[in-house]
Amino acid sequence: MQCPCGLELTFAQCCQPLITATKLANSPEQLMRSRYSAYATNNAEYIYLTYASSSRLEQSIADIEQWAIQTKWLKLVVHSASEFQTSSDNNDSAQVMFSAFYQHLGKIWQMQENSNFIIEDSVWRYVDGDVSESKVLKKPKRNEACFCLSNKKFKQCCCLLYTSPSPR
Repeated sequence: MQCPCGLELTFAQCCQPLITATKLANSPEQLMRSRYSAYATNNAEYIYLTYASSSRLEQSIADIEQWAIQTKWLKLVVHSASEFQTSSDNNDSAQVMFSAFYQHLGKIWQMQENSNFIIEDSVWRYVDGDVSESKVLKKPKRNEACFCLSNKKFKQCCCLLYTSPSPR
């Protein structure tokens, strides 16, 4: 199975080792991609554990799991990832800007977010994100350009994900 995060690797070669805790994320982008893959494979516990401790207070595994079950993740596009920076309070931080395309309650959505990450207890953690755009997209006809900006026809791109069952 190709990794849901969009890299040209199998799930076992890419995000699965992070999700199963056999490997740690070596960058904020790698952590963000693994979190996306965890949503796509419905691994709410991993998503919860990758939140910074200050952000976990606002989350629950049950809520994350419910959202993941109701949502079919179609595609991830990473726009940029900053180099990490050490701030005056010795917190290493970084940002990743991405777009996620997903199906929720029968509609296709695009969400663009600038996510914030820190190093906490020697590992990268997700703090929060600023959603700059969240909109419903019109489902293209099979021969129209795909909504994910891949320059492919919909029938050769996200249509395959849109119509196939979610990985579980």
